Amino acid sequence: METIIETIPAKNIIFKNKSPDQWFGLDYNMNIYRGCSHGCIYCDSRSDCYKVTDFDTVKVKKNALEIIRNDLRRKVKTGVVGSGAMSDPYNPLEKELKLTRNSLELINAFSFGIGLTTKSDLIARDADILQDIKSHSPVIALFSISTADDELCKKLEPNVSPASKRFEAMNALAEQGIFCGVLIVPLLPYVSDTEDNIVQICRMAKEAGAKFVYTYMGMTLRSGNREYYYEHIDNIMPGTTKKYNKRFGLSYICTSYNAKGLFKVFTTECERLGLLYNMKAIIYHYKAGYGSTQLTLF
Repeated sequence: METIIETIPAKNIIFKNKSPDQWFGLDYNMNIYRGCSHGCIYCDSRSDCYKVTDFDTVKVKKNALEIIRNDLRRKVKTGVVGSGAMSDPYNPLEKELKLTRNSLELINAFSFGIGLTTKSDLIARDADILQDIKSHSPVIALFSISTADDELCKKLEPNVSPASKRFEAMNALAEQGIFCGVLIVPLLPYVSDTEDNIVQICRMAKEAGAKFVYTYMGMTLRSGNREYYYEHIDNIMPGTTKKYNKRFGLSYICTSYNAKGLFKVFTTECERLGLLYNMKAIIYHYKAGYGSTQLTLF
């Protein structure tokens, strides 16, 4: 049976990032898809402020590749294009449509770099193009992993590749020289913010060839996202919503109650394993040797 693909109009797809140094030095943002079918119960992209209707239904931006080609052609300055901020570039439709893969071919042709954020092991399919891009521009692969426990992962992220599969994909890319790392983002208070989880993720990341692990020891909750998360988290861990309401109320930033202690455990483990964890250091190392990168780190 033929898959019915919903399309939405778009005038542009690649937009300039006003503050690239705040998020992995990504100079531009690119979202080919709208919505996501991974089902992560905590996803910030569900928030009302983004006005994405039927979020769980993935839609494709009409004439995406033509628009991307024109966007790249018009850029005065090359840079690193980031994908995955609002919708995973490797959602299930990508296996058939290959729009992310084709967009990487365009990025390669126009001599831009790429930063991919995903919860899918499908990214390993595109190792060949990532290697081609790496020959002239920076490449960084960011694997979002909130828990090392595959069973908990299935409950929090029901339609994604298990964490173990993401680590396997990371290892496949790392073995081919791609700069990879882990985002422990979000870290869910009272759910996944344990010393054991953080240490385990760091160790598994190191074993998989990661160069860095990054986290901010918490999560965000806004209108739309908050209600969805509360509805689902109490089915997984009854009583969690009560804890959130008591500690966070309607706060946007929800930081772990033991953030200071956990961050100490995190940095100690990263330093022991030789993993980067500071944003400036991560940006410096994956961009080293390209363009006007400074020879010394601040």
